[in-house]
Amino acid sequence: MATVERFEDLDVWQNARKLTNHVYDHTRKEPFSKDFGLRDQIQRAAVSVMSNIAEGFESRTQSVFIDYLGHARGSAGEVRAQLYVALDQGYISESEFETAHKLVETVSRQLFRLIEYLKSRPNASRVQEESVAYQINIDGSE
Repeated sequence: MATVERFEDLDVWQNARKLTNHVYDHTRKEPFSKDFGLRDQIQRAAVSVMSNIAEGFESRTQSVFIDYLGHARGSAGEVRAQLYVALDQGYISESEFETAHKLVETVSRQLFRLIEYLKSRPNASRVQEESVAYQINIDGSE
């Protein structure tokens, strides 16, 4: 796996972003937009997928990153379940459901593979930063 320096470079985060935009596109349309509870919940779950990937990537340790990826995967499952509700209520067509479902399944599989990859390399260094020089003046002068 190539070295990734920013969470934005992760394919899984890019697909989670596509998923979030897809969810927002569909929840803006009536009658979906009028079901405030489901609309807000599926939007929050989709945003949670990409947010957890980002937050975990920026975390202190690989184990914390893996935990956040697990939360992201859980949120992907939540989106998948809510898509069934949207389909059953007639808020999205079968075709729209299939497209969104495939996208969220892709994200979920990518998350699983990334988690497994990271678990297989428990001692790998994830974060490498250039040293930063800084100075602290104890006497209060600048």
